[in-house]
Amino acid sequence: MSNSPSSAPVSILLVEDNPGDVRLIEEAFKSAGFATTFHTVTDGAAAIDFLQDQAATDSGPNLDLMLLDLNLPRTDGFEVLETIKDDPALSSLPVLVLTSSEATEDIVKSYELCANAYLTKPTDPAEFADIGRAVEAFWIDEATLPPVPS
Repeated sequence: MSNSPSSAPVSILLVEDNPGDVRLIEEAFKSAGFATTFHTVTDGAAAIDFLQDQAATDSGPNLDLMLLDLNLPRTDGFEVLETIKDDPALSSLPVLVLTSSEATEDIVKSYELCANAYLTKPTDPAEFADIGRAVEAFWIDEATLPPVPS
């Protein structure tokens, strides 16, 4: 992960299995007006592989944050959160859960597994742009992120 200067693209790992949501999320961030590089995987196992490969080498992209759906094939979002929490090389990566679930137990469990935020996907596609702007305003413009572990 990097603490990108505003001119550098924000590097985001998007873990989402719904192609329509992938498109909406990417368009939302583009409409928010900041440069973003998305690395997209469609299941939790691929997310874990991506993160572990990146942690093992310096050649992978440095990530600024991860957007994580909970309802994923093969390995669900909770297992991804648990892997991140238990791996010192990954534990400083800001993880924003972005899911359709409004279940209290999913919210509680996500925070117990060290998610940094829990966002519910909007039902109106136009509202995805609000999420892009909110993420930019807080996580990119305001928050100070930890340095990349060495």
